[in-house]
Amino acid sequence: MTSSGQGARFEFETVASDTVYEGAILALRLDKVKMPGGREAEREVVEHHGAVAIVALDDQDRIAMIEQYRHPIGRRLWELPAGLLDELDEPPVEAAKRELAEETGLAAARWSVLVDVMASPGFTDECVRIFLAEGLTEVERPEARDEEADIELSYVPVDEAVARALSGEIVNASAVSGVLALVASRAASTSLRPADAPWPDLPTTFERRKKSDG
Repeated sequence: MTSSGQGARFEFETVASDTVYEGAILALRLDKVKMPGGREAEREVVEHHGAVAIVALDDQDRIAMIEQYRHPIGRRLWELPAGLLDELDEPPVEAAKRELAEETGLAAARWSVLVDVMASPGFTDECVRIFLAEGLTEVERPEARDEEADIELSYVPVDEAVARALSGEIVNASAVSGVLALVASRAASTSLRPADAPWPDLPTTFERRKKSDG
């Protein structure tokens, strides 16, 4: 691991690793890591699936957003359609197409990568790829279960979505990142990555653990 002009940098090495908890959607791992100066420190790591989220933009420049109950915080949040990547071999864009249909009853003709977001890299490997989906059409939505049965769909103008994010009404990390990345890409006239662009930070540790346990 080097940085231009700085020479060789310290190599962080994991010298021991123990699984503290393994559940349905995450595992908690305790690593012992060698630090600069020779000290060893413990680091708690939450292994998680990768995830996808979708900025689905209609022909009126409105974003399809959903309001969904989130139990850890005990209330509903306005979010982008999103879901976990729970199959190692499934292309992320295919997962995004499935989640868009399941949560909104929509399909899209054009897909591109808007932005990749590390959820909280201080303790988890979770990463979310946010797609831009355009050319929307309605499709049959599968029967929803649990929290998804309570989802409310709303079409929010882009400018209003930005205002909601900046006012604190929209706080979901993927939604804030996706909305602001869309506006930033327009302002900079930036070409977006293709839907099948490489994703080097896609987390696979937890899914490989589940497969090996099975």
